[in-house]
Amino acid sequence: MNLKQLEYFVAIAEEGQVTAAARRLHISQPPLSYELAQLERELDTQLVRRGPRGVTLTEAGRLLYERARRILAMATATAREVSSVGKGLTGTLCLAVAPSAAALAPGARLAELAGRAGQVSIELREGTVPEVIELVGSGIAEVGVVRTPFATQGLRVRYAPAEPLVAVMPPALERGAELEVGLAELSDVPIVCDRRCAAQLGRDVFCLTEDERTTCSCAASGLGVGLVPRSLLAVCDTGPCYIKTVTEKDLASRAAVIWKADRALSPLAERAVALLGELS
Repeated sequence: MNLKQLEYFVAIAEEGQVTAAARRLHISQPPLSYELAQLERELDTQLVRRGPRGVTLTEAGRLLYERARRILAMATATAREVSSVGKGLTGTLCLAVAPSAAALAPGARLAELAGRAGQVSIELREGTVPEVIELVGSGIAEVGVVRTPFATQGLRVRYAPAEPLVAVMPPALERGAELEVGLAELSDVPIVCDRRCAAQLGRDVFCLTEDERTTCSCAASGLGVGLVPRSLLAVCDTGPCYIKTVTEKDLASRAAVIWKADRALSPLAERAVALLGELS
């Protein structure tokens, strides 16, 4: 099993047809079918089921597809990192960012690197906090930006100052004082928030989201009171909603820049960490 075979298999899995995969790979169909057959023989298992309308993955095929995507991404990251060693501030930076930190990275913080366009490029990946940590831990991304709480084992971390949770309140659901609101005052309104926030609240949540920007969108449409970190307001349209600070200080969170503890950063990644700073 080699990288070429894995690349071919991923194309077949994603296209659902050998013919379409061959077009995507810019090769003819026979060698692609041959490599698939070779891969199945080597692994001694059926990876796809062939039908009149294309192919579907077997259980073994689905497992290989997930692993192959990760292996190919790691191979690309490794080649990129090795190529950049000794070249200084050149190459591609793979930066992984959680939606809860979208207002803090990358944005203007990395604008300096835009002046080196042609020598430097950025590959931006987005995912939940666990997904970003996995991308950094596996070496696919050199640098990640996440938000507390998260497990720090195996990571080096640079924290931003704590920032409060804010309530994005449709006019019909306004509660609390002019600038602040307590959770007790929100007990009779539907709450919209992401899973991380919901786990901290200790109460039923009307609508769970994966992305705090979606939380703001739901609040702006009147679906409920959205709870998000204050910095997210910079990249969200909250429409006619009132914005009030949630008074419970134990719900405050901190954004953080992370990188793998046992990995030497490339010069480009080191510069990116310096530019991101404390995300304040």
